Amino acid sequence: MTERIVTERHGGVAVVTVDAPARRNSLTVALSTELARAVGEAERDTKVHALVVTGTPPAFCAGADLTTLGSAREEGLRAVYAGFLAVARSTLPTIAAVGGAAVGAGLNLALAADVRLAGPQAKFVPRFLELGLHPGGGFTWMLQRAAGIQRARAMTLFGQSLDAAAAEAAGLTLGTVDGGHDDLLAAALELAAPAAEAPRDVVLATKSSLRQTSTMAEHSRAVDTEIEPQLKSLDSPAFADRLAAMRAAISPAK
Repeated sequence: MTERIVTERHGGVAVVTVDAPARRNSLTVALSTELARAVGEAERDTKVHALVVTGTPPAFCAGADLTTLGSAREEGLRAVYAGFLAVARSTLPTIAAVGGAAVGAGLNLALAADVRLAGPQAKFVPRFLELGLHPGGGFTWMLQRAAGIQRARAMTLFGQSLDAAAAEAAGLTLGTVDGGHDDLLAAALELAAPAAEAPRDVVLATKSSLRQTSTMAEHSRAVDTEIEPQLKSLDSPAFADRLAAMRAAISPAK
């Protein structure tokens, strides 16, 4: 069976799928390279405003391919990281649609997205210490930001895994979608729709501002960071058109 990364366009949303179900979508260097390429292509496509990443059922991603991992040194590890780091660094808003197990580097791939949606069969499994392996790829940083310090330490130091309900309760996911993989993707596309319909330059600038302000200690610095892109959007034709349409919609009938 061919192992590949599949990209499909749904309006302004690119859905990127790790398609290697025979080994539960585990990441080889070749797949990670292809995943990074797919993310880059989506970023360069001016018709794409948001990105959904998922895996062919039944798994989301079972982590790094064990044969690859067993022989890896720094260069090999960084090559495996390339796929999920492309998601983490993406200028596009990103959603991970996690329908099955996200293990090790597969959990990194889920954490790399801005938002995670889970299917009822989702599991979030660190597994690093179980293998006698130190976490990598920025796992500890991403998990602490996504789930909080105590939950991240329980998962990292004590190997705690979370099912869909526990992940939602921990704040690791935005919510759980009942049904199968198609229902999960439909929910991810629905979540992505407002970004897909908004002006692309405003979407990208807003994500950039979120990144910059997330580490700021002072409100005033955030105000200063946001003022320039907000002024730019105020002067845009897209804002003028949408403002006029909204005013027309709320004006009392004559």
